[in-house]
Amino acid sequence: MDRPGEDRPPRVVVEHVRPEVDAGRFPIKRTVGERVEVTADIHADGHDEIVAVLRHRFEGDPGWTETPLEPLGNDRWRAEFTVERLGTYLYGIEAWADRFRTWRRGLRRKHDAGQDTSVDLLIGAELVEEAAGRAREPEARRLREWAARLRGQEPEGVDTALADDLALAMSRCPDRRDPASYPRELRVSVERERARFSAWYELFPRSCAAEPGRHGTLRDCEARLAYVASLGFDVVYLPPIHPIGFAHRKGRNGATEAAPGDVGSPWAIGSAEGGHTAVHPELGTLEDFTRLVGRAREHGLEVALDFALQCSPDHPWVKEHPEWFQWRPDGRVQYAENPPKKYEDIYPLQFEGGHWRELWQEIRRVLFFWIEQGVRIFRVDNPHTKPYAMWEWLIAETRREHPEVVFLSEAFTRPRVMYRLAKLGFSQSYTYFAWRNTKHELTGYLTELVETDVKEYFRPNLWPNTPDILTEPLQFGGRAAFSARLVLASTLGASYGIYGPAFELLEGRPRSPGSEEYLDSEKYEVRHWDLERPDSLRDLIARVNRIRRDNPALQGNAGLRFHPVDNEQLIAYSKTSEDAANVVVVVVNLDPHHPQSGWLEIPPESFGLDPHAPYQVHDLLSDARFFWSGPRNYVTLDPAAVPAHVLRLRRRVRTERDFDYFL
Repeated sequence: MDRPGEDRPPRVVVEHVRPEVDAGRFPIKRTVGERVEVTADIHADGHDEIVAVLRHRFEGDPGWTETPLEPLGNDRWRAEFTVERLGTYLYGIEAWADRFRTWRRGLRRKHDAGQDTSVDLLIGAELVEEAAGRAREPEARRLREWAARLRGQEPEGVDTALADDLALAMSRCPDRRDPASYPRELRVSVERERARFSAWYELFPRSCAAEPGRHGTLRDCEARLAYVASLGFDVVYLPPIHPIGFAHRKGRNGATEAAPGDVGSPWAIGSAEGGHTAVHPELGTLEDFTRLVGRAREHGLEVALDFALQCSPDHPWVKEHPEWFQWRPDGRVQYAENPPKKYEDIYPLQFEGGHWRELWQEIRRVLFFWIEQGVRIFRVDNPHTKPYAMWEWLIAETRREHPEVVFLSEAFTRPRVMYRLAKLGFSQSYTYFAWRNTKHELTGYLTELVETDVKEYFRPNLWPNTPDILTEPLQFGGRAAFSARLVLASTLGASYGIYGPAFELLEGRPRSPGSEEYLDSEKYEVRHWDLERPDSLRDLIARVNRIRRDNPALQGNAGLRFHPVDNEQLIAYSKTSEDAANVVVVVVNLDPHHPQSGWLEIPPESFGLDPHAPYQVHDLLSDARFFWSGPRNYVTLDPAAVPAHVLRLRRRVRTERDFDYFL
């Protein structure tokens, strides 16, 4: 027969814990040094005082660290912890009704009301005596002394009971009978800073030759690194560097028939020279590639490599592993199609066949091969066309041995598919930013990404252009459109990228009216770029990237807020660093053809500024300084100059000698 009170169900309820992704099925994401702020609804029947702790530990560590939760009101509680290592952290909540705190609150009320407290002091003595049994010496001895004083009913008995020292001692050895725990153990996937804050520059090595008409090499690409570093980027991304097939090779501008000398698409991977672990002979050797990776590090750059799981008809796998492909009734392999487009130069892999395990293992071997060559960042081509389960397995396998590896998902597909891939482990994702151009579109989309639960697992990487995407504003907006999209991408998102040199050289010619394909696309031919052209955006890009490095507010997404402007062609937003010490306000003219003006509304007190005193804003693009005051200030932007303000708010500081300066 059970003893009375044994195995009693807890009286406290812990629910609505945030952050939590799909009832704990997937981890939330953070990078090293970031905080995890946890909130929960915690309540109980009756009126007892509740104590709750946030329990957290690095996976594999034996013990838990506990942080007290603080009540926010209306039964909502909050606590936080900081993640300090790559890997996985676990967290949860435990709460209980605290008999001592409840007793202490009641004693205080009776005393304040002038009522007799003699019995209450005896009850308190019992609680303190019990706590002594849970404590270690010398704390136990001190608690027994306190209990004796409470029993003695001395004139100072109530003062003794309500002393802060006693409350602190009791909190160190609480009565945690019948605790309530959140039923799920939640996880945090912790990556390095590059997963959160990065600036990418995409280039084709074969177009890096110093002179026109020659196929570039990895050594030529190595010579381009200093230029990329001078622009302020930290990731240089290379499309596939593998041998390119000859069968059904695409010609210039995607022509279905290749002319002699046409180089084909780098995404048509594989030839007699090798497959996914080989280097295209015209680019150089594997040794050239590993040398490039090392030289990039010397310039403060990381090499990101394209990870494209598809094959040309000439890929060795087609003959060696025909079971990895889908065969048509006419005896041919099914090529890639997106009607009316046909990609006869690309064979998709068949993941639904009976040999999927061997295929998965081969994909793992390829990925780990390039990790061995020094690659720690992969841009994954079309991951939404491969099995979810494979990505979850492959990324987990990688992180187990190489937690520093970063994966960028190139999934221009439906939102829920993009979000699922992020939950499965992709560090970052391409977004719809390229097609969000109006104030309403940009505000709504970025609000979804940074203010809803999506922010816990989806890290956007904003690209104004890619080799596949030349949007209408860039086709017709000229230099002002390129400049505005650069500022938007680099300040709205902590991670962004450009496809260059097409971007800084204002490449805006479409293959045909209404198309987003480039004319003379680098996907199908070698291009020569004049990097010294006087109209290049090189200086603006370098300045923007320097601003990003110098301002912590721009290195995360959590502090993004949009602000009203009474002109639909002007968009305004601010970003604030985690410690609130750095505030940047951005205003962009979305009209590339005409100057636009308006009144911007920003309450100074929301940034810790005196609403009755003027404050300085420093335009980090032009180096101009303005004095603003009050919640409404006038802005005007001419796209013929620079179509944006990137303003750092500076607080007035008064010294002892009444000398003002600005932080």
